[in-house]
Amino acid sequence: MTPKKMIVMGVSGCGKSSIGSHLAKTLGLNFFDGDDFHPPENVRKMSQGIPLNDDDRAEWLATLNQLLRQEPHAVLACSALKPDYRAQLRDGVEDLVLVYLQGDFDTIWQRHQQRSDHYFNGRTMLESQFATLVEPAQDEALFVDIRQTQAAVLQEILNRLPETGSLTESPMVERNKG
Repeated sequence: MTPKKMIVMGVSGCGKSSIGSHLAKTLGLNFFDGDDFHPPENVRKMSQGIPLNDDDRAEWLATLNQLLRQEPHAVLACSALKPDYRAQLRDGVEDLVLVYLQGDFDTIWQRHQQRSDHYFNGRTMLESQFATLVEPAQDEALFVDIRQTQAAVLQEILNRLPETGSLTESPMVERNKG
């Protein structure tokens, strides 16, 4: 049985939106891009190259948590950079799998330089996200290396999805440790 809800997380430029939308389509789930839910003041700050802080993210995270609570079947692309952010997103949400798109700064910076029409602005912003990032625990998420092709990343996620809803309830966690 496919999980009903998923969060595809990582720093900006790791492929959350692309992978998340393909994953949702493949699994027959609704796709939501967390970037679409930022309040205008957050978008304005990021457009000016000003990193967001915890206070800036509070309303946004509450909105995304409400979305996950209300949507019966969803894939959410969301940076979810800190354990506190992930806890807030998970609060009251069952049957949720977290997918962490893991990549190094240079790989992701190269991708950023190829992007157009995105309000996330500049190397300083990406450095800020890496500085803020606290990677999830091994039993908290599926770790997927983004240096693969997009098709390979998607296939790896599909192959590794737990048969039950929550990642931490699945025997798959034990197989992937160590």
